[in-house]
Amino acid sequence: MNISELTEIINNLFSDEVWIIEVFVVVMLTGFLNWIQKRSYHRIISKLEQTKTFWDDVFFDALIKPLSVLIWITGIAFAADIVKEHTGSFIFSAVSPLYRTGVLVVICWFLIRFITRAERNIILAKRISGEEIDQSTVDAIAKLLRISVIIIGVLVVLQSLGYSISGVLAFGGVGGIAVGFAARDLLANFFGGLMIYMDRPFNVGEWIRSPDKEIEGTVEKIGWRLTTIRTFDKRPLYIPNSIFNNISVENPSRMSNRRIKETIGIRYDDLSKMEKIINDVRKMLKEHADIDTTKTLIVNFNEFAPSSLDFFIYTFTKTTDWIRYHEIKQDILLNIINIVESNGAECAFPTSTLHISTEMDASNAKVPK
Repeated sequence: MNISELTEIINNLFSDEVWIIEVFVVVMLTGFLNWIQKRSYHRIISKLEQTKTFWDDVFFDALIKPLSVLIWITGIAFAADIVKEHTGSFIFSAVSPLYRTGVLVVICWFLIRFITRAERNIILAKRISGEEIDQSTVDAIAKLLRISVIIIGVLVVLQSLGYSISGVLAFGGVGGIAVGFAARDLLANFFGGLMIYMDRPFNVGEWIRSPDKEIEGTVEKIGWRLTTIRTFDKRPLYIPNSIFNNISVENPSRMSNRRIKETIGIRYDDLSKMEKIINDVRKMLKEHADIDTTKTLIVNFNEFAPSSLDFFIYTFTKTTDWIRYHEIKQDILLNIINIVESNGAECAFPTSTLHISTEMDASNAKVPK
């Protein structure tokens, strides 16, 4: 064997195995690029934290993981193309559609992460600044955006794989009828949740109750199927959203005032002092700092009760806080007692008077013999 023949054998061997080196280099470069983007991410985030806006933080925080996956699937797809070109294996013909699908999935993943982080940061920023925010509306908009991204992503993936979207939509319309009958309760709950988000009869954190059902407590979560309410004895109550379409809901959290409505009775012996007591009570209520005098305020003699002369008070407090309301009500009632006693009267309590006649009918009296 001469030198020319040996050189030819080496060249043939090297040419047959060079694609393996190319695949190795591509994989190494992919890992190197992924390492660089991770190092760059931490530097970029440290600078973005110094800015006033949070949108740039949200963007890069949502981008880091999808970008890493995108780099790897791009590098692997490139390496697979090299292998396919040199080996001609049929299995690698699936690399191209899988790569397109992977890219679309990564984009949808990034958008969902961006929406989720934007929702969280918006709520957090509003709380820090002390501004009021409707958390239920933000949650509803975020959910609708995420669902829209998923639906559009699925349709685009199907289109990229060669399926006709019009055919899929037509099949979905026919299948939707069957699914609708099979899952009508689920759909009813879904649209019930949608109506809650649109009409907003209550929000997360509000106290609600229903006179039609044994429902009362604080709203913890409004989902697409269930609404979670924490009762006053701290038990969780899970209510399907479709229930709210058929019942009336009272929202005491949105009351403008709290009402004080009480009846007070004095003795019949204090009838002459009733007018003075009523005038003093009315004056006390009008001068009380916690009573809203712009609302209805009534103090009137009301009834000749069996054991008392009753007058009633009807007024509203400025506060809606439940604990503070009872403190104000207690102060009002104690002031009324002081007014009654300062006028020389007493509060009545149930009594009965027994009259015994001491006269005897002479015609019925027996004369002793």
